[in-house]
Amino acid sequence: QLVESGGGLVQAGGSLRLSCAASRRTLSNYAMGWFRQAPGKERELVAAISRSGGTTYYADSVKGRFTISRVNAKNTMYLQMNSLKPEETAVYYCAAARRIDMGLSQGAYDYWGQGTQVTVSS
Repeated sequence: QLVESGGGLVQAGGSLRLSCAASRRTLSNYAMGWFRQAPGKERELVAAISRSGGTTYYADSVKGRFTISRVNAKNTMYLQMNSLKPEETAVYYCAAARRIDMGLSQGAYDYWGQGTQVTVSS
């Protein structure tokens, strides 16, 4: 089970840090990712991280502003989001993939959290 936290309301230009905690799973065995889905839009990959944390991927739209990280000893993954924009208002989901080291598509992921709402006001 994956549980996201840290969402909320923030003004444009502000920051939030999302967390994804796992229960009953050892996160170090999984590639992890953050996705988001805005109203009326498809779910999209925001960032991904390998099992060890040594390799990361970012969507072009968030490069330089978002940072994905993980602390396997705490069974937790994070997404630091800076300089947020109103168009980034969405539900943010964390996901885990068990058979690969890095996942770049939704289909690669086996487990999903319930999501946390991020609202960026202008």
